[in-house]
Amino acid sequence: MIRALIFDFDGLILDTESALIGAYADVHAAHGVAFDHDHFLRSVGHADYAFDPWHAFEKRADRAALELERRHFNRARDLQLPVLPGVVALLDAARKHHLRVGLASNSVHAHCERHLTRIGLLDRFEFLACREDVPVPKPAPDLYKLVLQHFGHRGHEAIAFEDSHTGSLAAKRANLWAVAAPNISTAHHDFSHVDLKVKSLAAVDLPKLMAKFQT
Repeated sequence: MIRALIFDFDGLILDTESALIGAYADVHAAHGVAFDHDHFLRSVGHADYAFDPWHAFEKRADRAALELERRHFNRARDLQLPVLPGVVALLDAARKHHLRVGLASNSVHAHCERHLTRIGLLDRFEFLACREDVPVPKPAPDLYKLVLQHFGHRGHEAIAFEDSHTGSLAAKRANLWAVAAPNISTAHHDFSHVDLKVKSLAAVDLPKLMAKFQT
């Protein structure tokens, strides 16, 4: 039976990915440099995807200064981010059904905890597994296995909610049920391996989902 729900963070609870891309675009615009949106979009959800965000600037450009500008724009955008549709309702439903709730994120604790505190959801998560807690990030299953280990549950007793190919693949590799809720930055990803794909978490009916995944 289903005993736990495990959530990704970036792109699922808050659309921090679009905010990040938007902040890079802000810096490019401020300097009159063309911005290749598709180039940045390819990096979303891939912890091991290496690219130079300042490749369009002259080689002599002060990249440290550009990064400081990016952080300034990013902070302003982050403060305006609303919780994505369906998140709070799903957390409420988890509480109603006495399910344990965890987080598995390729981002670091400081990032996740800062945002969750701002939106008032930090106390809704019993356990957070973040980038620095495991040797290998998603798509490796380590983060999900860490949450399962903490809960004392097996993979088929938990449902993972993800927005990216990388994250959902990590969940399946840890033997969880995987529900994909892509956002505008990950809609192009391959989700052929997931158990269910929805337009947003607002489309999730938890009792029906639990019944569907009972083993």
